[in-house]
Amino acid sequence: MKLYDLVAPCHFGLEAVVKRELQALGFPVTQTRDGRVFFQADEAGIVRANIHVRTAERILLQVGTVTAKTWDELFEGTRSLPWEDYLPKNAKFWVTKATSVRSALFSPSDIQRIVKKAMVERMKQRYHLERFPEDGAEYPLRVFLINDEASICLDTTGVSLHKRGYRKAQVAAPIAENLAAALLMLTPWQPDRILVDPFCGSGTFLIEAALIAAGIAPGIHRSFTAQQWENLTPAALWKEAHREAYAAIRPDPATDLQGYDIDPQAIETAKAAAREAGVEELVHFQTRDVSQLSHRKKYGFLVTNPPYGERIGSGEDLFSLYRTLGERYAALDSWSMYVITSYPDAEKAIGKKADKNRKLYNGMIETRFYQYYGAKPPKRPREQESVH
Repeated sequence: MKLYDLVAPCHFGLEAVVKRELQALGFPVTQTRDGRVFFQADEAGIVRANIHVRTAERILLQVGTVTAKTWDELFEGTRSLPWEDYLPKNAKFWVTKATSVRSALFSPSDIQRIVKKAMVERMKQRYHLERFPEDGAEYPLRVFLINDEASICLDTTGVSLHKRGYRKAQVAAPIAENLAAALLMLTPWQPDRILVDPFCGSGTFLIEAALIAAGIAPGIHRSFTAQQWENLTPAALWKEAHREAYAAIRPDPATDLQGYDIDPQAIETAKAAAREAGVEELVHFQTRDVSQLSHRKKYGFLVTNPPYGERIGSGEDLFSLYRTLGERYAALDSWSMYVITSYPDAEKAIGKKADKNRKLYNGMIETRFYQYYGAKPPKRPREQESVH
C-alpha cells in the first residue's frame, strides 16, 4: 500500500479544526502550517477524503517540494520529480494557480510557465515523445511557494469542497459551507441540541448541521477531478466509497434546527437548498425578524452570521441590529451564542463581552468569531440495565 502526501488547504485560523476532522476520519496528520494541513493516505483515502471532509477547501496530492530561489532551481527541481508516476502520456495538465509568500520568486504567471515547461521536459524523457496530445483526463496543479520552498501539488478535487451541490441560488454575502461546518465544530453543539440561526440567509449553518446530524457526507452528491484518474483512483474505489457513505446515513435523526430571516426570498432560497441537500424534513425555516427571537426551552445554541459592512445601511442601523440580537439572547434561558462578524463594535452593541473571540478570515474579510458560553445542561441519567 502506497501512502501519498496530501494537503488540505483551509481558512486561516481553522487549521486545528481541519486537523481534528482528518484525524477523526483516520488519517495521520503530519504537520500544519498557515492555512494548510498535511496528512497521508492511500488511493482509497484520497477518495474518502474528498467525499467526507467538511471543513477543508480541497484535497491536494503533493508530488514533491522544491527549494527555489532562482528560476533555474525551480525548473530543475520540478523536472526531477517523478511525473510519469502520476500523469499518463495523454494527460491534460496545467498549473491552475500559483501563489508566492516571502519568496524570491514572486510572479505567479512565471511560476506557472516554468513548472509546466519542466514537467513537459521530464515527460519527454520518460515517454519518448516530443509532443503530448493532452486529450485525456485533466490533471490540474497548484503551486505554493513559501519562504523559497515550492510545494507542487495535483488538485484531486477540482471545484472547491465548499461546493456541496445543494445551493443553486445565492443570497447576499453567504457564508461558505466548509466555513459554516468548521464553525459548528468549534462549538459544543451536538445533533440532539437545539440550534437556531436568526439571520439564516440561505440556511448554510442549519443545512450543514442537518448533514452532520444525518451522517450525510458533504461530497456524496458531487463529482471530483480525480474521478477521471483511472491510473491513480480507479472507478472501483469511488463506487466503494460512495456505497460506504450511503450506508452511513442515519435515517430520521432527532433534530431541532430552526432558521429565521427577515427576507422572505432568503427563506425560500434556504428551503430550496435544504431540499437539494436531502434534509428538508430536518430544518424549520420561517420569515421572522430578530426582534421576535424567543424559545421556551433551555440550553440551546445561537450560531449566526449577522449582516455587517455593506450588507446593511448606516452604522446606527448596524448597532441597533446587534443590540437587538444581544437583548433577545439575554432573554433566552441558559443558551450559548456564537457570532461571526467583521463589525468592530459587535460586543459593545450586544452589551456583553464574549467569553472568547477568535480571528478568522471569511474570504478576504477579517472577522471575529465571538463565543458566549451558556450553562451546561445537566447530565442525563444513564439507562439502567434490566436484570433478568
